[in-house]
Formats: sequence, C-alpha cells, structure tokens
Amino acid sequence: MSRVLYIVASAAPPVERISALVTAAQRRGWDTCLILTPSAAGWLTDDVAGLAALTGHPVRSAYKKPGDPDVLPPADAMAVVPATFTTINKWAAGISDTLALGLINEAIGMSIPIVTVPVVNDALARHPALAASLATLRGAGVIVLKLGTGPEPGVFPWEQVLDALG
Repeated sequence: MSRVLYIVASAAPPVERISALVTAAQRRGWDTCLILTPSAAGWLTDDVAGLAALTGHPVRSAYKKPGDPDVLPPADAMAVVPATFTTINKWAAGISDTLALGLINEAIGMSIPIVTVPVVNDALARHPALAASLATLRGAGVIVLKLGTGPEPGVFPWEQVLDALG
C-alpha cells in the first residue's frame, strides 16, 4: 500500500507543469491526488481530464455536497505548490473558503506533514503580511522552501519538494 500525497496547487505559472510533480511523486511510490484552488482550476480547465487520468483520482477544486462520499483516500502528506500570496495569507489566517484551503488548514490540525513553496512577484514578496504568514505557517510545522519570485514553469524545484517530505 503506497502513501498518499495531496498536491494542492494555486494559480501561479508553475501550476501549468504540475504533472511533473505528479510523475516525480509517483516514481517515489506516492499515490497522488490533485486539489486545485478555483483559480488554478480555471487555468487548467483543458488539462483536468488528463491530470485525473495521470493521478488515477478525480481532480478536486470544490467542496463536495453533504452526504456525498469522499472520492479521495486520506492524505499521508501534502505539498502546497505553487502557493500564491493569497493562498499563503488565507491559510495562515485559518480561512477555509475553498476546498484547497480547508484541506490544508485541517492538515495542520491533524499533524499531517506539509511542504510549501511560495510563488509571488517581487512586490508581494516585500509585503509585511507575507513574512508574518510564513512565520505563522512555520510555527505550525509547515516546511516552507525557498520563496520563489516567479520561476519559469520548467525549472520549479519539484524534486526538492519531495525531498522535504522524506
């Protein structure tokens, strides 16, 4: 039985290459599930069916209805990549207004290992809310890898994300 990795992705350029993280994780024995923020789901509309086939699970971006079964296995770890300014700040504040945020907020409370890579532009990287939010997440046990400032989609540190999860 393999470990389950939830990949929670926000709308930043590296999300367009999220399949690279999926395949890298699968090579390491992870059963991968993909959860997208609503904006990221909009960016990947044409790729959702292919990503679902790649993971073997439905790609989720919205809460299920009460009483509907859970379609994903429980997570053993989470990778929140790419993580935008909005995702990081809402997450640190405990806001769960999307499925993606709800799952990563619950993961902190369940002590599920989480690694994240923020991807923000230079101006937002200097905003004081970002530093405070990253400190909050680190204090909650989240592994925060080097802040990205708009890396090219093809050069995102996917392997480092997996290395950080052990």
